[in-house]
Amino acid sequence: MDFRAVITSILVSASVLVSSLAFAATDSAGDVVKNTTNHVIERLNLERDQLDAYPDRIYGLINKLVIPHFDFTNMSKLVLGRAWNSATDSQRAAFQEQFKTLLVRTYAMALKEYSDNKIEFYPEESKPGSRIVLVRTEVLDAINQSSIPIHYRMFNTNDVWKVVDVTFGGVSLVSTYRGSFASEIRKSGLDSLVSKLAERNVKNGIDQ
Repeated sequence: MDFRAVITSILVSASVLVSSLAFAATDSAGDVVKNTTNHVIERLNLERDQLDAYPDRIYGLINKLVIPHFDFTNMSKLVLGRAWNSATDSQRAAFQEQFKTLLVRTYAMALKEYSDNKIEFYPEESKPGSRIVLVRTEVLDAINQSSIPIHYRMFNTNDVWKVVDVTFGGVSLVSTYRGSFASEIRKSGLDSLVSKLAERNVKNGIDQ
């Protein structure tokens, strides 16, 4: 399985999960996924001509519709593991900013390519008393006659559902980045990881 294709598919599929609409406290995590998916796809189709003419506009669209509804604090804690506990406040902030920018770039590379696929939704799963809910979906690829299982872990805080992890075909976004980032941290430290992420982001055309 191609690593880059897996991560791209995870992020693109996640991008249709969220929108600029406020999450209602009475909505279940499954309702949020299903209802907001249609809204985001509608916006993408509405602005497709503009995005084709001005590709950089997709960054603003992603920042508006997607990024605010990911829990980057908890995702960063999970991704960095022990390194989060020993990091300073400024290191944590710098990492979150570069991590967010990395995801924005990945969305931009493939969002339009994959957003036309049909999505099936399945009953959510949760444990009694837990604020974590698993929302299972399946992306149907009509061209290749295949399907891709996408699972979202969503965390409820203050009656707002936010994404804390996405799993594609059994591959966790958080676990994948945790492994690759941990290697760099062990080798050169957290500051080195942040610097390399920043260099990568600038090289890919995303400035802060």
